[in-house]
Amino acid sequence: MNVVAASGNGATAPSAGLPIDLRGKKAFIAGVADDQGFGWAIAKQLAEAGAEISLGVWVPALNIFESSYRRGKFDANRKLANGSLLEFAHIYPMDAVFDTPEDVPPEIAENKRYAGNEGYTVSEAAEKLARDVGKIDILVHSLANGPEVQKPLLETSRRGYLAALSASSYSLISMLQRFGPLLNPGGAVISLTYLAGARVIPGYGGGMSSAKAALESDTKVLAFEAGRKWNVRVNTISAGPLGSRAAKAIGFIDDMIKYSYENAPIQKELSAYEIGSVAAFLCSPLASAVTGHVMYVDNGLNTMGLALDSKVLEREPVDASA
Repeated sequence: MNVVAASGNGATAPSAGLPIDLRGKKAFIAGVADDQGFGWAIAKQLAEAGAEISLGVWVPALNIFESSYRRGKFDANRKLANGSLLEFAHIYPMDAVFDTPEDVPPEIAENKRYAGNEGYTVSEAAEKLARDVGKIDILVHSLANGPEVQKPLLETSRRGYLAALSASSYSLISMLQRFGPLLNPGGAVISLTYLAGARVIPGYGGGMSSAKAALESDTKVLAFEAGRKWNVRVNTISAGPLGSRAAKAIGFIDDMIKYSYENAPIQKELSAYEIGSVAAFLCSPLASAVTGHVMYVDNGLNTMGLALDSKVLEREPVDASA
């Protein structure tokens, strides 16, 4: 199975080179809600390398996702390099802010968006996966939510701040606690972070920057603890800006994409499949010695200390005749 490269339009094609072979491997990915974001791209690239994919989908998005999947709305983005369509072995409801059934408050359990769904806490999703799949090799955390993300940190409430950390960073700890025992030795865990965890990104508020910083710190600690306990690797990918549906909730994603294009060392728009390809590498034996690492996949934007398009750099033309 060859490394898969993504074209500019998001299509994938095989390329010659060192193979990423995940045939026989089983992956669980939490956080796929449509065919546009990083979670989908990771699922597709893992499948290109031969892995079997199971999903955990946020409960309020589950009906629309399954309906779109069945009705062929995702088919254009399901096509793999060999001509087949991306298939999911299992699709489970999952809400990663609830660890056990006892954690689900009545207002959620009785909410119409959760009606008809059972067993969607982290522990229950892990139990279903253990029953249906058994052992897995890859665990992907593609989850983030901050109810007050458009508020500056100074205006963020305690409740909004803690909600951001619960959904975006503690959820990785919860997942690893419960899915860790299902991981085969040599397995890999991947999450997604953002430059705001290490640098100031004005507008990325509501405690989300804090959540990403916590996620990156937790990645290092979990790499040690899970490495010693289960012999698995834990890494996180710091992805550049992508205009996914989830990112548009931030409110300024288009500006960030334009900023990255103008100021990153590599001047091109980022493809979700580039993140997916790096995830496939990190989950493969080729990365067997890589753990506790924050892998930047952002066209190099994280390396820059000066904005090339800043008005401060503009100079008045010199009058040569003076």
